[in-house]
Amino acid sequence: MTSPADLPEPKRRSFLNFLASVRFAIEGFFAAVKHEPSFREDLLFAILLVPFAIILPVNAVSTALMISSLILILIVELLNSAIEWVIDYLRPEMHPLAKRIKDMASAAVFLSYINCIVIWGILLSPSNSVWRRLLG
Repeated sequence: MTSPADLPEPKRRSFLNFLASVRFAIEGFFAAVKHEPSFREDLLFAILLVPFAIILPVNAVSTALMISSLILILIVELLNSAIEWVIDYLRPEMHPLAKRIKDMASAAVFLSYINCIVIWGILLSPSNSVWRRLLG
C-alpha cells in the first residue's frame, strides 16, 4: 500500500513552463512541416479553405464548425505522423503489428477527412440557403 509520503510531488507549473511548452509545440509544428509531406498537403488544404469558410454567408457556428473540421484533419495528421515516427524508431524492421498500428492511424486521418466532407457538404447543400444567398 502506498502512503501519501511515497507519492511524487505534483509538477509545479509556472509561466516559464508554459512558454517552454508553447515553444516545444511550435517546434513540433515546424518539424511536421519540414519532414511530413502529408502534413504539408493537409496544411495547404486548410489554408485554402479557411478563407472560403470565413467569407461564406453562413452563421458563426457554421463557420466555426467548418474551420474546426479542417483543424481536426491537421491534429489527426500530426498524431498519425508521431505514431509512425515512434513505430519506425522502436521497430525499424517490418512487423505485422507495426503495419496494423500505422494503418489504424492512417484510418483516423481518413475519417477526419470524411468528417470534414460531411460537415462542409451539409452546410453547403442546396437545401441550405447558402447558395441562394451567394447567387442572389
